[in-house]
Amino acid sequence: MHKSAAFLILASSAASSQPPTWLPGMPWLPDAPYVTAGQDEPGYRNWYFASPAYAVQVKAFNDYLATWGVAGIVPTWQLLRTASDWQKCGSPPFEVPPSEDWPNVVGALRYVRDQVVPAIGAVEPVSVFRNETLNQCVGGAQESAHRFMQAVDLVPLKPITRDALIRTLCDVHARSGERYGLGLGFYVGLRFHVDSRKFRTWGINDDGSIACARSYELAHSKDPEAATAKPPVPPEPAKEPADRRPKT
Repeated sequence: MHKSAAFLILASSAASSQPPTWLPGMPWLPDAPYVTAGQDEPGYRNWYFASPAYAVQVKAFNDYLATWGVAGIVPTWQLLRTASDWQKCGSPPFEVPPSEDWPNVVGALRYVRDQVVPAIGAVEPVSVFRNETLNQCVGGAQESAHRFMQAVDLVPLKPITRDALIRTLCDVHARSGERYGLGLGFYVGLRFHVDSRKFRTWGINDDGSIACARSYELAHSKDPEAATAKPPVPPEPAKEPADRRPKT
């Protein structure tokens, strides 16, 4: 098998859930295959009130997002979801990442705001930061973008078929992904991934073909090692914060 084809197949099988294909007329529960009890909103409230320290950490994180103009794109509490397999790994369902990693999510959230939401409507994060232990437990790559809060896995909240989801987001990514330095990937079902590491793409259509063929061609014609590069520097706001600016 061709190396790139093998990579795409492996990447597409990374999600732990194998949800059924959604068709018009079926109940619309996009997060059901990925969010279990304890990682839902009641679970978040239980986690939040379990320690006074969590309230302080969440406020600091939310304030940081507001400073960089990316608060409110999605609910802040959903950005604290760890991995869908948190229970199997004995890990917490939510975690505030280290503050040095906060800059890494800024570019991904800007892309969600500017390109994803206008194309497919509101989205919900189902997995964001994974600490080293959790990342190893779920079988993530050692340098996974989730390890450094560069990546957000999302599901669409507006009914859409997987084919339409991939087609729409791939068209957007081919036009704008390079400008944002944004990675886009697709798992099984309706779960997709954006990250601020590099302009790149992975994932396959149901027929086994490359999902974002045009983006794949563009990214790999310029950089065959597109999946291993460091994240770009997000554009800075007019008035920059005193510290913890988005990093290279």
